[in-house]
Formats: sequence, structure tokens, C-alpha cells
Amino acid sequence: MQALPRVIALLIITCLISGCGEKGSETSKDTASGDSQNQAANTTKRPKLAFVTNGIANFWKIAESGARQAAKDLGCDVEVKMPPSEGGRAANQKRMLEQLISKGTEGIAVSPVDPANQTDILNEVGDNAFFITHDSDAPDTNRLTYIGMSNYDAGRMAGELVKKAIPDGGNIVIFIGSLEQHNAKLRRQGVIDEVLGRSHDPNRYDQPGAEIGDDKYTILATRVDDFNDTRKKELPEQALAKFDKIDCMVGLFEYNPPFIFDALEGADKVGQIKVVGFDENERTLDEIKKGNCVGTVVQNPYMYGYKSIEVLNRLANGDQSDTETEFIDIPAQKIEQENVDEFKKNLAAMIKGEAG
Repeated sequence: MQALPRVIALLIITCLISGCGEKGSETSKDTASGDSQNQAANTTKRPKLAFVTNGIANFWKIAESGARQAAKDLGCDVEVKMPPSEGGRAANQKRMLEQLISKGTEGIAVSPVDPANQTDILNEVGDNAFFITHDSDAPDTNRLTYIGMSNYDAGRMAGELVKKAIPDGGNIVIFIGSLEQHNAKLRRQGVIDEVLGRSHDPNRYDQPGAEIGDDKYTILATRVDDFNDTRKKELPEQALAKFDKIDCMVGLFEYNPPFIFDALEGADKVGQIKVVGFDENERTLDEIKKGNCVGTVVQNPYMYGYKSIEVLNRLANGDQSDTETEFIDIPAQKIEQENVDEFKKNLAAMIKGEAG
């Protein structure tokens, strides 16, 4: 019985030394404080993000400048991936996306090469990261939002330039990099519908391969190069050799107009055949200034890159507000001789990070 008082006394002394549970409360407090600090660190961490294009072109170099400027401004890490044509752009893009997923990339912005046949890999991106599309959409996937323009409306703007170039009508040949991409289909269709005076219908699609026209304008052909460097050069040359009369040549991807002008120079037909472009290739802008190109419809690739990283950065930091809309519009613009100098100046400033 004498042992019991000793045990009780020992327990009292131990309790006094340890604080009778107060120490435990302090530990919980420190842990809570540590959790708060960790949470604060998480909200200011550098998210790992990626910007994936659908090919390699000067257009995408401008977009890369925007993405990297956003990374600098916002404090995040950005990888830029551009799938080459050799081996297939879709296959190369798939491989790049799988690598980004395996590395634990938190947010990925993609311009899909062939959205209709890439659903599985794109949905896999969305299952493992914040996934948005830019430039070309994939509306049937689990992407959170699309950053770009209405390619159909932009195509109609190019069609307006065609009608300005040949107001009395004539024969037209269209050149484009791909008809697998969602944006390319819409862009081409917009040109055709505007030139032929059709109603506004982005769901309309004229299959390539046959002449399309009315009593005023005829689209003789659509030539698709599939991003092949040899075909980019040869297709305009072949069109000039095949068709007896071409009144206007339309290049709907950034690199198309320069190759059109190379072919026209080779055939000594610069100025005889009107040219309408798309995007802001330096050669295209120079030819507009000279009066050899009627005009071009430009997107804003710099802002595609910047806005994509801005949105992904917000998502990685818990802000879902950008996903309240499925389309973040960055409008297209027509560039003609009267505004080409101002546009070039603004473009140079954006690339240098001196303008928004």
C-alpha cells in the first residue's frame, strides 16, 4: 500500500514538469503554424507549366516570347514544346504531352494538331493537369477553356480582303498547312463563305478536291502542305503551272504567303496575281508595305502565349475564375498598307516586353 502514494506523487511531479498537457497544446499550435506557413508557401510557389504548339513556325516563336514574359512577370516555370513535322506532328505532340504528364507538370496549354483523333491523350492531359487549349480548340475533350479567336470569323475577314483585291470576281487558290486542325477548317470555310456571299455558319464545311464557286468567284483548289517543307515551296509553283488563270492566291498559315511570293517571283508574276495572307510573317508585312500583298489577317500569338500562362498560373494557385467561360477571345485584326507600320512597331514592342 505504501507504493501507491509514491506512484501518485511521481505522476504529479511528471505532470508538473511536462505541463500536464500544455506542452501538447503548444505542439499542436506549432504544427498549425507550420501548416499555415506551408499553405502560404504553396500559394506563392512557382507552378510548373507548359505551352505546347502544333508545329514549328515564326508564329510560334512570337507566342513563345509571350509565354516566357508571363513566366517572368508571374513567377512560374514554363516549358515550351514545338512538335516537328518529321515523324508526324501528332505523334510528336503526343510524346511531348506524355513526357509533361510524367514530370508532374501542373498546367498545360495545347494547340492540338488533330483534335478529332487526339481525344484520348488530350483527356489524359486533363486528368493529370490543368488543361486548356489555345490557337486551335478541342471542344470535345475535357479542356477547361479555349484561348484564341473565332477562326471562322477571321477567315471571313480574309475573304473580305479577297473581295477587295478582286472586286469584279475571279479565280482563287487557297494554301494551308493542315485541314486536320479545328482552326484550319474554320478559317478556310470562313474565306469561302465570305467570298461566295453565304450566310454565317461555322458548321458548314466544303470538302477540298473540287471547284467551289458561283457566277462571280471560283475557288479552283485548296492546296494542303501538311507542314512539309518541300510541299510548302512546291505547291504554289505547281498551282501556277497547272491553272491557266489565277487572280488571287490566299495563304492561310503564317509561312504560306512568303512561299507564294517566291513562286510569283520565279514566274515573274508579282503584282499580276493578287495575294491575301494570314498572320504576321515579316515577309508578308514587307510585301503589304510595298503594295504587293493586299493585306493579312493577324492573330495575336504573343497574347496567346502570355494569356495561356496567366490562366494556368491562376489555376495552379487555386483561382478557377477563368474556367467560367469556354472561350477567352483575343480578336483578329486586318493589316493593310495604311496600318502596317504601326502594327510592326507594336509587334516589336510586345516581343521586347515593352507593350501588353
